[in-house]
Amino acid sequence: MNISKTRKLTTISLLCALAYIAVFVGRIPIVLFLKYDPKDVIIVIGGLIYGPLTALAITVAVSVVQMITVSGTGIFGCMMNIISSCSFACTAALIYQKKRKLSGAMLGLIGGYGCQVVMMMFWNYLIAPIYMGYPREAIAELLLPAFLPFNLVKGGLNAAITMLIYKPVVTALRRANFIESGHAREKMQMNIWVFLAALFMIVTCVLLILSMKNII
Repeated sequence: MNISKTRKLTTISLLCALAYIAVFVGRIPIVLFLKYDPKDVIIVIGGLIYGPLTALAITVAVSVVQMITVSGTGIFGCMMNIISSCSFACTAALIYQKKRKLSGAMLGLIGGYGCQVVMMMFWNYLIAPIYMGYPREAIAELLLPAFLPFNLVKGGLNAAITMLIYKPVVTALRRANFIESGHAREKMQMNIWVFLAALFMIVTCVLLILSMKNII
């Protein structure tokens, strides 16, 4: 195995570990049993660096370990985690792979955000009754007041946080020699408009969370 492949596997392993830590320590209850955690931020960063297959690999690895250790929803919860993270991270990475510049990154994150929301509405309706033990009619009644706002918050926060930290994370990984100096020289440079867009999304998501918890 050459140095480049070893470096890539080391970086992916590091991202898997960070994503799992994000699950373990960063879970925030939002509504019903639904909790936000920032693991998708780590997964999508891996995908933006190495492509959608890497995002898929990290997603599966972290979701399986999560199922074994901290999740109480078993195989169905694992499936939902994989579908959710892949719909966001793999979509974003695939779009960015075609256009490796700021506009491609923003389009990828927004596309991943939209894909995740749509996919999870469908799969929550299809799978949630099985592992929640609710009749499908009850789940259907929860789609708009609970599942939709949760996924809007989840995807919005993940996209916004990625906008803010992607470039610093890639720079840190390059300086630590986890990725090659000539690899991942993306033109996803931070600027004031990216910062303001990310800040607006975060504030909007926080307000939505407060509204869902009847605080405002």
